[in-house]
Amino acid sequence: MNKAIKISEEIAKEAKLVAKVTRRSMAGQIEYWAFIGKIAEDNPDLSFSVIKDILLGREQLKEGLGTEYIFGEGD
Repeated sequence: MNKAIKISEEIAKEAKLVAKVTRRSMAGQIEYWAFIGKIAEDNPDLSFSVIKDILLGREQLKEGLGTEYIFGEGD
């Protein structure tokens, strides 16, 4: 379900600019920021780069491009 929301002109301009670089729509860029922001709020000890690495790793596993790390093996 799509929902119209009001955002500041400043955020809209920045989202439009970044969206071009990341090849997303403006709405897609704002949704991405909200998604990452929610994860960051839920996990305040994680840096942005760690969050990105975790998300990338999860997608790689879903696509069969990696192997799951099992703690204690290979030590």
